[in-house]
Amino acid sequence: MTESIKIALSKGRILEESLPLLARAGIEPVENPLKSRKLIIDTNIPGTQIVIIRAADVPTYVQFGAADLGIAGRDVLMEVEGHDLYELLDLKIARCRLMVAEPVGLAAKDDPKSWTRVRVATKYVNITRRHFAAKGIQTDIIKLYGSMELAPLVGLSDRIVDLVETGNTLKANGLAEIEQLADISAWLVGNQASMKMKHATLKPLVERFRQAVVG
Repeated sequence: MTESIKIALSKGRILEESLPLLARAGIEPVENPLKSRKLIIDTNIPGTQIVIIRAADVPTYVQFGAADLGIAGRDVLMEVEGHDLYELLDLKIARCRLMVAEPVGLAAKDDPKSWTRVRVATKYVNITRRHFAAKGIQTDIIKLYGSMELAPLVGLSDRIVDLVETGNTLKANGLAEIEQLADISAWLVGNQASMKMKHATLKPLVERFRQAVVG
């Protein structure tokens, strides 16, 4: 009997960059996930399906066994504290940086080493708090879900912590990169119980991903 395997994929950029990687691993959806309205899509491998969900939900689906494997950004994994899942493989896709940024005018005379208290807008509350706490810097954190660059422009915060790919959006809004928190890429993660109970099926599948990254 064919074992049922579900692979959770993040919507957006990670999904777009995951599809060529999946193809190199010999895993091909029977419908184009970028065009289909279906959230669960069969693949060319019997019993193996992909599940399309919000990026922030991938660790939850994998942790609780609703998906056996998942592809999630390192930022999401860092933000979710105490997750019980295996971080199996850096897939080296969807690369970007997690940065502190501030208005260019402030950056011209600013020195991060002199910070004692900062007001930061971000959706990465846990990462931001840990980063500044490790430096002994107090933080007033304002949680936002999008358009982070707007916060310093309207006086909501002094600085932001956000993902940066090219830096063009920051520059267009008069912001400058000041400090890097982490390099970010997409990772393959696995449910702990699935990796034991479905080892015979999942081990070769993980190896396919490994070879796809190397190749």
